Amino acid sequence: MKEINMHTSLQYIKGIGKNRAKILSDEFGLKNCYDIINFYPFRYIDRRKFYKVQDLVESNSYVQIIGFFKSIKYIESNKKFRLEGLFFDGEKEIKVLWFKGLKWVEKSINNKQKVVLFGKVNWFKNTPSMIHPEIEQLNDFSRKKRIRIKPIYKSSEKTVNSGMSNNFFIKLIDRILKDLEQNIRESLNTDINKRNDLMSKYSTYLNVHFPLDFNLQKKAIFRLKFEEIFFNQLIFHLKKNKIKSKKSFYFPKIDLKFNSFYENNLNFALTSSQKNVLKEIRNDFRSGNQMTRLLQGDVGSGKTIVSLMAMLIAIDNGYQCCLVAPTEILANQHFENFNKYLNNLNLNIEILTGSTKKSKRVTLFDDLKKGVLDILIGTHAIFEENVLFKNLGFAVIDEQHRFGVKQRAEIWKKNNPSPHILIMTATPIPRTLTMSIYGDLDVSIINELPPGRKKINTLTLKDSKRLRVFKFIEDQIKTGRQVYIVYPLIEDSKKMDLKNLEDGFESVCRYFDNENYAVGVLHGKMKSENKDFEMNRFVNGETNILVSTTVIEVGVNVPNASVMVIENAERFGLSQLHQLRGRVGRGEYDSYCILMTKDKMSPDAETRINAMVTTNDGFKISEIDLKLRGPGDILGTQQSGVVDFKIADLTNDLKIFDLAKKEVKKLISNDPKLKNPNNITIRQELLEFYNNKSWSSIG
Repeated sequence: MKEINMHTSLQYIKGIGKNRAKILSDEFGLKNCYDIINFYPFRYIDRRKFYKVQDLVESNSYVQIIGFFKSIKYIESNKKFRLEGLFFDGEKEIKVLWFKGLKWVEKSINNKQKVVLFGKVNWFKNTPSMIHPEIEQLNDFSRKKRIRIKPIYKSSEKTVNSGMSNNFFIKLIDRILKDLEQNIRESLNTDINKRNDLMSKYSTYLNVHFPLDFNLQKKAIFRLKFEEIFFNQLIFHLKKNKIKSKKSFYFPKIDLKFNSFYENNLNFALTSSQKNVLKEIRNDFRSGNQMTRLLQGDVGSGKTIVSLMAMLIAIDNGYQCCLVAPTEILANQHFENFNKYLNNLNLNIEILTGSTKKSKRVTLFDDLKKGVLDILIGTHAIFEENVLFKNLGFAVIDEQHRFGVKQRAEIWKKNNPSPHILIMTATPIPRTLTMSIYGDLDVSIINELPPGRKKINTLTLKDSKRLRVFKFIEDQIKTGRQVYIVYPLIEDSKKMDLKNLEDGFESVCRYFDNENYAVGVLHGKMKSENKDFEMNRFVNGETNILVSTTVIEVGVNVPNASVMVIENAERFGLSQLHQLRGRVGRGEYDSYCILMTKDKMSPDAETRINAMVTTNDGFKISEIDLKLRGPGDILGTQQSGVVDFKIADLTNDLKIFDLAKKEVKKLISNDPKLKNPNNITIRQELLEFYNNKSWSSIG
């Protein structure tokens, strides 16, 4: 076989072939030699230590013992045979059992010859035994000094059934590393390696797979984590530099629309956070380069009013604006609020959703192309190719986490040059996650609530206290307030014992009779017009109680609603619970979030519920959520693939993150195009292994 390199397909590697290569690709995404040497062990077994049988305890899992077989014999039971051996370590015996490959095992064992027995200890009636252990000649074991700390790799039913056991991966990776020794080059420059005391790239691979000791293994893992974060941050910095060099619209002035709104229509004082964000946006608008900014703010912090005022700057400079929301309910709410806020300013505002009729679309599209419309608010429908603007200068994407990562790029295509973009999220994101997902964006944060926003009283109650909750709801309704009751499922599920919306709606209606109370129902499977009807009734105060699924999680604004009851709260994620809680406390009244739970909860569920009760701070909640669930779950399926770290852990590797980020900043400030000969290895690594992410950024 010809010499292999990092890009050699696994099907051409001895012992793999086409079928096994397909399984490795399907199961673990392993396609070539580069992938397989970056397929790291998830744990290790220390084979440097030997045990005596008499010293074994039940806490031992895998152990190795030196000794010999005193006897080996067949045992018949229920017409099935097994092989039983008595292994003696010089002081005490341990029983060893085999149920498969009996003839081969019998032939391979030479009584009285010293061997190393390695396997998992099983206990029955305080007596240890081993089933199907590994057996190695003592002389052979002594020669294999390098694999004394045994790596354990991920496996699946398909890999095991196709003969790819853990030992298969050990031999495969060992062989490939030997063959690739001359092909594994350094990927960072000498200065970075020296400053951070990083071992060489080849030594790193050797010691993450086959470490001689755990100190070397730790150094190897540090190097891999550092490098992974380094290139993640480098790509984002290169992209950010490229975006910042792109020309966009120049908005130099603040004029009639903005000033009129600020003086006549804004009936409350902006917080200092809101003012700071507006200054940052204004500076971007005046730079002449494209703005791509992420605006983070907790539930109810006033992000929308900031985006609206930024739109007025764009309109004052002669450009159109759009706002994209994830749901029709939220789009409709923005449309109503914008019309209310911008009253008397002589602006043309329209809404486009999946429900917009064809006849309406014809007029809307025509007005949009002619520049008659100033602001278009809508859902994903705005991304459609036939939605054409005359001069789109500024776009806002609300609740970015609800959209796929690629969708924000769709807005760029709506004009040439690309419009300025503001991405808003009411889901606070931990700092490391922000840097690793939105590292190509500038970040603004609103970290204070507007005056008058009251702290929401959060408490947890067991199911047995339901009547007490209903009585509390009754008292709140008598004072004129409204109530949300949220359920996790629409229909009954046989697999999960959760309160479902249909049963919940019936029990609420039984307690709150039709004569004295109005109860509405809202869920995602309803037709759009029915959803709008129910939501509007609640907004207008015609409904006392809205029984709903999480469709009301984002953005819905009813200042008169003072109580949020969440059924089976232990089954919701922290971020979702916090978002739901944010639907109340939006008016002048004391507000309450009641988390209904089962008597018994998992430790993680208890942590989530306790976090909700002890803090209203969305940023603190997001940090706890990250520790509990990891980045993938926080971001949701739409965002999958954006944090594809193989070994770095955004929860626990903050110090490494800061070190790597500092090195990236130093590198970019000294050599923004990576043309310095000292950085040729970094450039090569980017082009060869991060090609699709970075090629266009470094040119």
